[in-house]
Amino acid sequence: MKSFWPRAYLAFVFLILYAPIFYLMFYSFNSGGTMSSFDGFTLDWYKELFSDTRLLIIVLNTIVIALLSAAISTIIGVIGALAIIYARKRIYQNTLLSLNNVLIVSPDVIIGASFLILFTIVGIKLGFTSVLLAHIAFSVPIVVIMVLPKLQEMSSSLIDAARDLGASRFDVLTKVILPYITPGIFAGFFMALTYSLDDFAVTFFVTGNGFTTLSVEIYSLARRGISLNINALSTLLFLFTIFLVIGYYFIQQRNEKPAAGVRK
Repeated sequence: MKSFWPRAYLAFVFLILYAPIFYLMFYSFNSGGTMSSFDGFTLDWYKELFSDTRLLIIVLNTIVIALLSAAISTIIGVIGALAIIYARKRIYQNTLLSLNNVLIVSPDVIIGASFLILFTIVGIKLGFTSVLLAHIAFSVPIVVIMVLPKLQEMSSSLIDAARDLGASRFDVLTKVILPYITPGIFAGFFMALTYSLDDFAVTFFVTGNGFTTLSVEIYSLARRGISLNINALSTLLFLFTIFLVIGYYFIQQRNEKPAAGVRK
């Protein structure tokens, strides 16, 4: 009986969180064209969605921005995490970590407005480049936070043993440190990818007239009125996010199996 109430509470929380999403997905198959009553099953909204060339280009832009920003921010984030963990003085570590955390807790509106002012002053035209730079900037701190725990739990004896065996600094980095923190790197990459796909506030400030992403486009579509195209698009985005989460789960499980074998 004691375990019933925690499970019931957890189920209630998940119901509140996922009910609006499933409601949106359900009406994406409504032939009536409204979200007030379900008249019948249809795939017309998905057909109309895939026949919209402009929207498909926006989807491609969003995916390209997400992949590029996630890859670049992962590289920079790993370097940043290494710089923090191997800083010679404790005060340097705390300073770098504090500066990294400030970017995470800063409101997206402030970050977006700051980038807008910066790009305007520097002379960078709002569009693909400005969106890419902004996404890299807010993704790097996320990658750092995901990689740091793996670096902190790594025993220094592994590095000492590699050096005793004649490994150079580059060998230690590529053959000891990076393989050990690979789960954290993958976690950082997928988190950066998800944040990039999901971001609206920062992107809204730095997009130009000729370039936009899905989050900004969905916002503009929603302002024009209720259309089940939005439901269909949102459903596909939700399924794509689930696919990313499942992919990361299997990658993590595959990385944990060799580690378990070594421990045995």
